[in-house]
Amino acid sequence: MIEEITKYDSNFNEAMFLTKVDHTFIMILSAIMDNDMSSVKHFLDDPIYEKFNTLVESYKEKGLTRLFDEMNVKSTSISNVIIDDEKINIIVSLTSRYMDYFLNSEGEYVSGVNDHRIELNHRIVFSKYLNAKELGLARRCPSCGHNLDINASGVCPYCNNIIDMSKYDYIITEIDLI
Repeated sequence: MIEEITKYDSNFNEAMFLTKVDHTFIMILSAIMDNDMSSVKHFLDDPIYEKFNTLVESYKEKGLTRLFDEMNVKSTSISNVIIDDEKINIIVSLTSRYMDYFLNSEGEYVSGVNDHRIELNHRIVFSKYLNAKELGLARRCPSCGHNLDINASGVCPYCNNIIDMSKYDYIITEIDLI
C-alpha cells in the first residue's frame, strides 16, 4: 500500500503520517472539549467540520461540556488506500481510549462514562489532491507572506487569513462519530 502512495506522493512517510493522524484525532477531541472547533477546521473537509461544529453548538445550547479524560490513541494503522482521478484516499483504523462524559454549566456530572476508559475503533479517511502543492509552501501565508505554524490553527495570526489545507496536505474527509 505504501508503494502505491509514494507513486503519487513522493514525500509520503508512513510514520510521520500516522503521527499526524494521532495528533489530529487528539486535537479534535480537545476542540470538542473546548466547545470551539475553529482550531481544527483546517484539518477537516467542510462537511466534516460542519458536522462537528453543529454537534458542539448543540452542547453549548444545552449548557453542556463534553469531556474526554485520560484520552490516548492505542493504535493506528493504514487499512486501505484508494487512488482515483483526483485524490489519494488513505483509510485509517484508529483505536482510542478515554472516559467520555458530560458536565453541566455548574460543573456537575450529567451523563456518560467517567469512572473508566472506554475503547473505541474509528475509521477515518484522509484525502489529498493528486495535484496538491508542496506542504512547505503552506508554511507561509499566501495572503501576507508571514511564517505560519499550520499545526496550531490554520489561521494566519497576522492577517487572519484561513489556510485551505486541502490544497497542500491530507485532510479528514470521513470520520465516524466521536
